[in-house]
Amino acid sequence: MRHKSFEGMDCPIAQTLDAVGEWWSLLIVRDALHGLTRFDEFQRSLGISSNSLSRRLTELCDAGLLARHRYQQRPPRDEYRLTARGRDLQPVIEALAGWGRRHVTAGRGGVRLVDAETGAPADPVLVDRDTGKPVNTTDFRYVARRSAPEVKRARMPRS
Repeated sequence: MRHKSFEGMDCPIAQTLDAVGEWWSLLIVRDALHGLTRFDEFQRSLGISSNSLSRRLTELCDAGLLARHRYQQRPPRDEYRLTARGRDLQPVIEALAGWGRRHVTAGRGGVRLVDAETGAPADPVLVDRDTGKPVNTTDFRYVARRSAPEVKRARMPRS
């Protein structure tokens, strides 16, 4: 159950968490990236209750991350497919997976992203689109914009 909305915060991370921050939601998007589309597939993969899964799928559809497609009329059955907006979460999912492999699971995990041509395991990194430089805390810094909270404007250089 969601305890707080970040709707009023002027922060892309907070706003994104409002759309996908509930932990089951990111796991559903992960499973959709892995090719799962049907309610029973998500439920078997996640071990989530029917009510919780139904609620999460509805929220993800409402957020424009999944689209519902009817594949059977009687009884009515739907598939849930990632939209372009949902597919845009792949780098986020892969960043979380990479961090988890490095710091939590010691490389374990049942699914890995691999190069489609060579089959070699991928090790995605976040890079700056303009320079191609990997984003890190040494070569990049945060700057406070005018809309940043005062506590951050006091600590950070201004843009």
